[in-house]
Amino acid sequence: MLCEWIARPHVAEWWGAPPSLAESREEFGPLIAEAVPHRAYIAQHEGAPLGFIQSYVPAECHDEGWWLEENDPGVRGIDQFLADGRSLGQGLGTAMVRAFVDRLFEDLNVTRVQTDPSPENARAIRCYEKAGFRVAREVVTPDGAALLMYCERLP
Repeated sequence: MLCEWIARPHVAEWWGAPPSLAESREEFGPLIAEAVPHRAYIAQHEGAPLGFIQSYVPAECHDEGWWLEENDPGVRGIDQFLADGRSLGQGLGTAMVRAFVDRLFEDLNVTRVQTDPSPENARAIRCYEKAGFRVAREVVTPDGAALLMYCERLP
């Protein structure tokens, strides 16, 4: 299911060429099945699959060339997409992100949450801003230019 979702035009535009089924199983299977800091989830709405969302610890991604300046083990990064392009623009992505961030902040060790949409992905940027994220700066990642955004824990 996830492999098929990534191949959909509204996702592939930002996530790149879809992986094969074997690559998807290898990359995402353990993230969905295991309780590790890098976790992936299938979000649901009214009992039906809505989209994909994952969290990771940026300070643990240095070996892959990611987030070399981030050393706080309490920071979590997120990535997400809605499965059905017809669901875009209805507030579902914002609700999914906000609920996920709230869940991450239930862990008192989580200090803030970051995300990194393409600077050209206006829809994702609006979604994150409506969910409480603020732009920090533009950065260069192994995938290219990104807009680093943070959501801080509310007092």
